[in-house]
Amino acid sequence: MRLRVRHETRYDYSVPALRAIETLKLTPRGHDGQFVVDWRLDVDHDCRLEQSADAFGNTTHTFTVEGPLDKLLIVAEGRIETSDTNGVVTGQLEKFPPVVFLRETQLTAPDAAIRKFADDMKANAGDDRLNILHALSSGLSETMKFEADEKRPATAASEAFAAGTGVCQDFAHVMVSAARHLGYPARYVSGYLFRPESSESPATHAWAEMLVERLGWVGFDATNAICPTEAYVRVAVGLDANGAAPVRGARFGGEGETLAVRVWVEDLGGRR
Repeated sequence: MRLRVRHETRYDYSVPALRAIETLKLTPRGHDGQFVVDWRLDVDHDCRLEQSADAFGNTTHTFTVEGPLDKLLIVAEGRIETSDTNGVVTGQLEKFPPVVFLRETQLTAPDAAIRKFADDMKANAGDDRLNILHALSSGLSETMKFEADEKRPATAASEAFAAGTGVCQDFAHVMVSAARHLGYPARYVSGYLFRPESSESPATHAWAEMLVERLGWVGFDATNAICPTEAYVRVAVGLDANGAAPVRGARFGGEGETLAVRVWVEDLGGRR
């Protein structure tokens, strides 16, 4: 698919902030199923964007803006060509050995309920890892209810699983937690999803990737119980949502901060 993405992040302050420092993971990288035609970042204040690669290889930009700031607008936009690889991610440099992605975090630590869920799914799916992961994804989609609340922050996997509901970040956390419990390297992915029913969305999307023998890293979107298709744009990976967050920052001074996010993903037509 030929997709155009526009992602706006806007902060408003009732009392102007003196300074803001932001870290952005908003720039997708290419791989065998994804070609970045063009991409740019804009900030509505004078600043210098410093580009680097983080420990996981994500393209990262940081900047500092001096105030007083009554608002701050960050825009990421560009065009991406994608193709369906059945969720398999190849053609991208991996900086860490797989064992790193077995590490638990506060957001992905499994509790007894997640461990039992994972063990039950494995017992019913047999010994093939790919089948087990598909069972985890579909089972989780049936067990938890999706909640479309863009203002709700991602919670710990155990809390979301106990509540039986969550945003896409929660589904990804539970999927990662269950897979790591079974001994499968797993990581969190942030990105974008084209939805034919509407080009506008109030948030980015999130899913998980697991390491599968003979295939490599394979994506699983438990929110929709599918592997990522050409409708997905992969941006950043991490051990959890904190490590792959599109925008993270801090302000100095100011009061009454409000955050608004708007995302557009448009199909430009055509196939690769």
